[in-house]
Amino acid sequence: MAFAIQRQDLQRKVRVKRTANLVLFVVDASWSMAVAERMAATKGAILSLLTDAYQRRDRVGLVVFQKDRANLVLPPTNSVQLAQRALADIPVGGKTPLSAGLFMAHEVITREKRLHPDVLPLMILLTDGAGNVALGDGAPQPEAHRLADQIAEEDIRSVVVNMEHTAFDQGLADALAEHLKAPCYTLSELRAENLYQAVKAELNS
Repeated sequence: MAFAIQRQDLQRKVRVKRTANLVLFVVDASWSMAVAERMAATKGAILSLLTDAYQRRDRVGLVVFQKDRANLVLPPTNSVQLAQRALADIPVGGKTPLSAGLFMAHEVITREKRLHPDVLPLMILLTDGAGNVALGDGAPQPEAHRLADQIAEEDIRSVVVNMEHTAFDQGLADALAEHLKAPCYTLSELRAENLYQAVKAELNS
């Protein structure tokens, strides 16, 4: 029995490589009236994102900056258990080394991109945009803006969450977001669910 095979009849199995997201929270833990609320929302959002990422290759990390340095409190992970232990006790208070936070975030993302070339990083920066501790001898604010420019030049996606109270806002978070080429959100009620939904919207955009 004769039959003809047309080109459109041919099929091929194609393996699609899933791209992984890296969500790196960079949080100002210097002294302010909102610091406890800020940390609680960040911890809750991290744990929610990790729960979502359980069946994917996504990972979440946390850099905290306060006093005169930045610390990688939670190296990028998809382990909820590791995150819960790392987030249990985070020190707060002191000055605001914004430059140190940006510098460490850039280092972490650069290292992750080198280890995992297919990763898509997203930096979530929670700050009022006011830095008062520099890494070098120059003024803190211009230094932070130069680091933000470098991050933007490398096409690293960023989001700024403005933590300044509306009555005292001088536009510093907006200015930092401009250097990062990033959107700047003000969450009127900073809760874990609000922050989580904002991050999810960015990942899906």
